[in-house]
Amino acid sequence: MDENTFKLLVKLTQEGQLSSLQKQITVVGSTAVQEVRSKHFGRSGDTLLHYAARHGHLDIVEYLIKQLGVDMEVCNNDYKRPLHEAASMGHSECVSYLLEEGAKVDSLKKADWTPLMMACTRRNLDVIQQLLCHGADPKLHNKDGWNSFHIACREGDPLVVEHLLHAAPYVWKTESKTRRTPLHTAAMHGCEDIINILLERCGYIPDSPDSCGVTPFMDAVRNGHISVARMLLEKHQASPVAADVLRAQPVHQVAVTGQEEALRFLVQELRVDVNQRATDLQLTALHYAAKEGHVSIIKTLMELGAELHVKDIKGRTALHMACIGQHADAVRTLLLLGLKDSQDASGTTAQQLARKPDVVQAFECGLTDS
Repeated sequence: MDENTFKLLVKLTQEGQLSSLQKQITVVGSTAVQEVRSKHFGRSGDTLLHYAARHGHLDIVEYLIKQLGVDMEVCNNDYKRPLHEAASMGHSECVSYLLEEGAKVDSLKKADWTPLMMACTRRNLDVIQQLLCHGADPKLHNKDGWNSFHIACREGDPLVVEHLLHAAPYVWKTESKTRRTPLHTAAMHGCEDIINILLERCGYIPDSPDSCGVTPFMDAVRNGHISVARMLLEKHQASPVAADVLRAQPVHQVAVTGQEEALRFLVQELRVDVNQRATDLQLTALHYAAKEGHVSIIKTLMELGAELHVKDIKGRTALHMACIGQHADAVRTLLLLGLKDSQDASGTTAQQLARKPDVVQAFECGLTDS
């Protein structure tokens, strides 16, 4: 069978034109049916059954399985089965049919994702219920250590999260390979409704750290989710000054991510020390903000009482850090605020670290006495 014919078959399948598909396959003859049945297309290696399931064309799915004898467990190059495709796209009727026909409910695609995990990314409760009723295991982990509950907490649908907890009451008691819990996931993505459910129904320990020492509170503030951070403080006794493995506190982390509202929340509302040091290098939030080039954070830090001339253990000021990051606007801002260039412990000035033309130019504008 020539390539143009195959392309036509794919097009007809994707568009859901069953009668035209049947006619075209009849035209190519019975000797070509075996070729149609086993043909994998393109880089993905999808079969016609994958296309039909992905687009939710139940009549074509039935035709391919019942009349052409396509294996419902056929894999593409990512080891996806048709059930993965139907579940990931929320096609309830196709999912139901494949399960009734005996499709393996917990089949694994690349990276060990199950159909249930795929369904949780779409927040489709009907599909999730069908999979669970056919024995899907929500406790299975993918290669990163995430289970379906992690994924549901990321997506933020309370009905899905509640249903998974009902189906498997201890499904919350899980960690990824980096020791991140569903509470971390929900906090990172600002899912307030999910945080409420997790704090009420699950037994998470306050400030449980992942492998980097990051707590759910840190995840919330460094992503700008102030309301979630407040919930963790009030309902879970989270600490606003807990430190990660590098001894960086939330005040340092929000300086890195450029979250101005979170910075004000920490310093003004929670009275966190804006000049608190982090890591063995004794870096302040001002050092971090300068290295990332966050001009608005630099200005806010100064407004909140940050020490402009503070140096880390290597004798570097925020000006050194701005030059290390090659951030011309940050250099100009620090110079305008009155920070003079100086030598670090190795005798290197910030100006000597400038490489990009606009950073060099910032020093050549006469804003420093160096």
